[in-house]
Amino acid sequence: MIYYSKGAVDYSFSDNELRDVLFQVFNRIQNKEKVLAIPPDFTRLNSYAGPITTMAWEYFGNQLTDILPALGTHNPMTDEQISKMFGPIPKALFRIHDWRNDVVTLGEVPADFVKDVSDKAVDFPWPVQVNKLLRDGGHDLILSIGQVVPHEVVGMANHNKNIFVGTGGAEGINKSHFVGAAYGMEKMMGRADTPVRKLFNYGSEYFGQELPILYILTVMGKGKDGNMHMRGLFIGDDQETFEQAAKLSLQVNFELLEHQLEKVVVYLDPEEFTSTWLGNKSIYRTRMAIADEGELIVLAPKLVEFGEDKDIDRLIRKYGYCGTPKTLQAVKDNEDLRNNLSAAAHLIHGSSEGRFNITYCTSPTQGNLTKEEIESVGFRWQDYNEMTKIYDPMKLNDGFNTLDNGEEIFYISNPALGLWAWKNRF
Repeated sequence: MIYYSKGAVDYSFSDNELRDVLFQVFNRIQNKEKVLAIPPDFTRLNSYAGPITTMAWEYFGNQLTDILPALGTHNPMTDEQISKMFGPIPKALFRIHDWRNDVVTLGEVPADFVKDVSDKAVDFPWPVQVNKLLRDGGHDLILSIGQVVPHEVVGMANHNKNIFVGTGGAEGINKSHFVGAAYGMEKMMGRADTPVRKLFNYGSEYFGQELPILYILTVMGKGKDGNMHMRGLFIGDDQETFEQAAKLSLQVNFELLEHQLEKVVVYLDPEEFTSTWLGNKSIYRTRMAIADEGELIVLAPKLVEFGEDKDIDRLIRKYGYCGTPKTLQAVKDNEDLRNNLSAAAHLIHGSSEGRFNITYCTSPTQGNLTKEEIESVGFRWQDYNEMTKIYDPMKLNDGFNTLDNGEEIFYISNPALGLWAWKNRF
């Protein structure tokens, strides 16, 4: 059922309103003795999950016994990141999700179902995996907290993705990512009903009913003041809660363009984007907007690795972003890539398929990935300090900009916040 649903493109929740709503909902589901919160990690800082988790801790007190950030394959949060995102919550409450060792399999989605929903793109069963704390922790309430926004793997992020990927296991994460890549992410991004979402919904319906999950979903958007605003809040335990949030997110986070873009400049905040595993959102979220032979320039002041996971980083370095046909062939020919299908999916996602040029701009003297490393995986390279003399993030505004030399570019200050597409390509 839906406990709360409110939002509009121009609405902005205050902290007081948010706290009142959360406490009213918690009052309706009182008598919970052991609560687990599953917020996103620091890579989703803009989700407002930090303050929501803090408010839940204020309400439940000692009944909130565990906080499990939905890391997926990401690095564990540092103490500094926890403090910045979650404020006064004691660090002793935080647990680290180990996606290779701390998981249990609740059931299996049949191969025939996976094959059918993916239009025969793949033919394998999908394991429904979660961190063992969800099943065995003895909690009578699980708060799954996060932001609904267009996403390259599942179409629209969050809801049960937060559970089956954020706290999922290696096989489940790998295969779900590969389903979306093999099916075609351009057919999925910005859509709530996709093959991967169907897998997650099957897992929830047939194997997740015993998990007492309450979803707290936000829709976030940047205002004219340059600040992030909560445009929508949706709380419930059913599919309709997600669908309402996804509908608003498309209105808030999706920009449908009349014309293709010849040159796009994307800035990667150094606190949020330190790898191409995350930074390639600059590619995923703009690929449907960029013209053939167009150019994507990625300003990456703190790009220090390709994959946050060492095995994935090694595979990216080995195979590079070489396009779908070559990646699929590499999967067939190489056991290491076949055993890490999320890496294979990422390699597909991060390629322009030769349609447009991608230039990463880094600062090797600051410990960033070097020119040689960037070019070895299939990207072009430019020096960050030189390129920011031309494309200065401090002077650019989101959207169309005309530079002093007359050049017109399209600027994006944070690719994780939206999706951009040419109307004839969506």
